[in-house]
Parts: sequence; structure tokens; C-alpha cells
Amino acid sequence: MGVAELTYRDAVVRAIAQEMERDERVVFLGEDVAKAGGVFKATVGLYEKFGPLRVRDTPISEQAILGAAMGAAMTGLRPIAEIMFADFLAVCFDYVANEISKLRYMSNGQLSCPLVIRTGNGGGVRFGAQHSQSVENWTMMIPGIKVVAPSSPVDLIGLMAAAVRDPDPVIFHEHKALYAMKGEVPDGEIVDTLGTARILRAGSDCTIAALALMVPRTLEAAEVLARDHGIDVEVIDVRSLVPLDTQTILGSVAKTGRLFTVEENPRLCGWGAEIASIVADEAFWDLDGPIVRITTPHIPLPAADHLEDLAIPSAERIVDKVRRVLNG
Repeated sequence: MGVAELTYRDAVVRAIAQEMERDERVVFLGEDVAKAGGVFKATVGLYEKFGPLRVRDTPISEQAILGAAMGAAMTGLRPIAEIMFADFLAVCFDYVANEISKLRYMSNGQLSCPLVIRTGNGGGVRFGAQHSQSVENWTMMIPGIKVVAPSSPVDLIGLMAAAVRDPDPVIFHEHKALYAMKGEVPDGEIVDTLGTARILRAGSDCTIAALALMVPRTLEAAEVLARDHGIDVEVIDVRSLVPLDTQTILGSVAKTGRLFTVEENPRLCGWGAEIASIVADEAFWDLDGPIVRITTPHIPLPAADHLEDLAIPSAERIVDKVRRVLNG
């Protein structure tokens, strides 16, 4: 089996194409996703390959996009709907929080809503406060929605396949600052499993749980901590927030005795707070010290380069925090 190097952006195209080729019920809709190939150029070629019936541009209306996707999912299709910026989930939040997520429950199982909502999530690309938010915490709080945020091209393809094939709605957060990132991807069909974290670096001194853009930054920090400070870090890519792979996280904490989370969410109610709560409940006696969260402050994200860089956790900030906590 061959291996190709793909960008995260190209992995989106391959992931959607893989599922559209496999299942003719899969359709794709969103703003400028067809002939234009998407505002982030992450859907180039899909319109030419699958045609206007299955790859559809929509009006500039997030409510229209999700309303159409919900109806399509209820009546036998498996839509992938793009909300261009994750921030704009706020515009159609009623569909997400009150309709799509609750359809199976409210219909007593008579109806299902197997759809994927793709979003361009996160900061680091100078888009300002209304186009740079990490909103995983908005979405993971809603019962009935599954939430995924891949950090690599191969994970993007595998988790997209799992999301499209899932019988329930999945919000799929693609990080905008990762679109140009490259990674090795094997040939052939790739299918992953929702609700699984992945240990990317084994270590003995502490566990760091990270998500999306924070994963490569945490891996970079882990190498510096090992080389310069003698601290051996175990790095977990959480990947899936709902379902959450608590067993992998708890097993790692039992081994290392320390837990850090690295979150791009604003600090208040971030996903790391939920993980910290679970670990405190279920692995308290395995801990050798307090759980530490490294986060973005609870502020609107600045557009100015140096201020945005200061706000979002960097490899340098991760190194400094872990070193000071563990070495005193």
C-alpha cells in the first residue's frame, strides 16, 4: 500500500469524495462550496466530479443550509453541510441545539438525522473576534450531538468517514490554521472510530491532553521539555469530545500521575474543565498534584498578530507552564 503526503485541506476533499463515491445518498451543500471550491479551497474538484445535484451552493443563510440538510437527512439522504466559520453556528443555533440534536428523541426513535456539519474552527489566521473562535465547548454541551476535531490529514479522513456513516448528527470542527499542514496518508479507504483518543507520544512524567491546532504545538513542547528539562511528556490527541475516550485519558493519568490540558477555547467552560472534572472524580488517588489547564483567556480573540499569538497557547507557553509546575 502506498503513502501520499497530503495537506489537511486536500484531506477534506479526499474524505468527502471517499464517502460520496461509496454512498450515493451522501450530498454536500454550503456557501461557495461548488464551482468556487470553498472559501478555504478545501472542496476543490468535488463539483466537477459529482455534479450539481450532489454538490450544491446555497444562499448566504446558515439557517437555510441546516434546514435543508436536516430535511434531507430525515428523508433518506446523508448530507454534509458546511458552516463556513464555526462562529456562524450562533446564527443557526436553534437548528443545532433544538432541532437536529433532538429529532430522534422527540420522535421517539421514529426519525433520525444522520448528517455532518463541517465548520472552519479556531484562530491563528488573523480573522478577528467574530471569525476566529474555537467553539467546541458550544457544541459539546448539546445532548444528541457528536463532536469531532481532527489534528492531522489522516485523522480528518478517517473521522469524516466515521461521522458520515454514523446514524446521528456530528459536528466536525476543521481547524483553519491547519489547512496547509501536511501529513502522510495511506492509499485506499480510511475509516476511523468516533469516541477514540490517540496517544501520540508516550511519556512517564505527565500527561497532556490537546485538541486540533494545540496537538502539534503540544508535541513541539514535549520535545523541548524532554531535551532541555528532562521532563518526559505523554501527549494525547483527544480527537473526539463527544463521545469522549475517558479510558485512554484515565489510563495515562494513572501511569504519569499528572494531567495538563491545552485548550484553544476561552478558559471559562472549556472542554478541559470537563476532562479535569472526570479525572478528579475517577482518578483522584492516581494524581500527584493538581490538574492544570493551559487555555486562551476569557476574551474576544484579537486580530492584531502579536496579541492573537499571546492569547492562544503556544509551544513556548506550554513548555514554561509545565516546567514551572513540575520543577517548582
